[in-house]
Amino acid sequence: MNKIAVAAIAVAAMSTAGAALAQERPDQTAFKALYKELVETNTTLSSGSCTLASERMAARLKAAGYADADIQILYPADRPKDGNLIATLRGKNPKLKPILLLAHIDVVEANRADWERDPFTLVEEGGYFYARGASDDKAMAAAFTDNMIRYKREGFKPARDLKLALTCGEETPDTFNGVEWLLKNHPAALDADFALNEGAGGLLDAQGKPVFLGIQAGEKVYQDYTLETTNPGGHSSTPIRDNAIYNLAAAISKIGAYDFPVALNEAVRLNFTELAKIEGGETGAAMAAVVADPNDPAKVAAVAKNRSRNSMMRTTCVATMVNAGHAPNALPQRAKANVNCRILPGVNPTDVQKVLQDVIADPRINITLAAAPSPVNVPPPLDARIMGPAKQAAAKLWPGVPLIPSMATGATDGRFTNAAGIKTYGLSGMFGDAAGSGAHGLNERIRVKSLYEGRDFLYEVVKLYGAK
Repeated sequence: MNKIAVAAIAVAAMSTAGAALAQERPDQTAFKALYKELVETNTTLSSGSCTLASERMAARLKAAGYADADIQILYPADRPKDGNLIATLRGKNPKLKPILLLAHIDVVEANRADWERDPFTLVEEGGYFYARGASDDKAMAAAFTDNMIRYKREGFKPARDLKLALTCGEETPDTFNGVEWLLKNHPAALDADFALNEGAGGLLDAQGKPVFLGIQAGEKVYQDYTLETTNPGGHSSTPIRDNAIYNLAAAISKIGAYDFPVALNEAVRLNFTELAKIEGGETGAAMAAVVADPNDPAKVAAVAKNRSRNSMMRTTCVATMVNAGHAPNALPQRAKANVNCRILPGVNPTDVQKVLQDVIADPRINITLAAAPSPVNVPPPLDARIMGPAKQAAAKLWPGVPLIPSMATGATDGRFTNAAGIKTYGLSGMFGDAAGSGAHGLNERIRVKSLYEGRDFLYEVVKLYGAK
């Protein structure tokens, strides 16, 4: 390539970069500095500190005018690095329950050697921000924090308190979970009429245009079960059919072949109904048919080809780990498996345990809960009080883009808040493409435009909720 061509490309690149920079509003530049500080504060369980991240966000809130009395950093005495930040913008009527703005600031571990970029340095490249936590969940945590600062500086006085909760331990609940701990030890810190939390987001098409914006109402419950069988064993030279590994394998195969019954809640019915209109064709017709008749096996099978939709329709259980035998030349004396279930809201994990026992129908297999049962909760209502402001704010930013309810097949801290009676909705306004964000994986990212638009959306929708 000649020098003139190289120079022309360089000038074009500089022009494009300059145009992008010119499009960034001053308030977005200030927000990016907050976002960068939060993202670059390591909050992994192994070597990070949520307390440090909370202190840095608290300092920004105080600089904006929040009183010390309206800011708390709470943590167990034996876990000083797992600080949870609670900050309150006082409303006009203290008798009204607050609105909770919930986001976790801890992140999944990230190995620098595996990443293309330093996971704990925010990199802006090709229209995306890259870093561990860039999406999950420091994007929402930063937007909520920055918007609380904006409200304070503007003198916004909501009808009820707005309560910000930046929590720790969502990614490592078996070690510590800040929301669960706060609900047990400082229930007033999270007490609220309803909460906005991570989840849902929005979908972009191949050209980067919004297809729909999601609002999550409810999520499935995570529960592990242990399947175990024992046997006297013996010498492998004289085998018998009553083999612990064979018995366990047969039990697992029965679970693999079993489908839990379809049970559509409000969010899933609305999700299928609205997506059927968008997708059309055989897939759309099948979703509409399942909403009309969840017992139509042919239509259910057609929808179930999509793994995500199959999981939204029913409880699912899958074998994830197996451990068996004690020596290569001996009959196995013990065989054990872990079965991971994602349970529909409102269903008790002990009831699922009974179903698994009936499906296996083998008294030699003992089934127990691998951990304490997850809390039972019901999906929050999708009434006009919630949907109205969300649709209004969405229409302002993305005219003509539908707001579609969904239910999460994974789990967030909403499983604890919903169970505690705090109606919790996943609503971020942050769009992503079909390739995903890389959350929990390598090279996690979020589109710059999506982050900025999500911040604006949350600013608007929380104001609308707060004014009522």
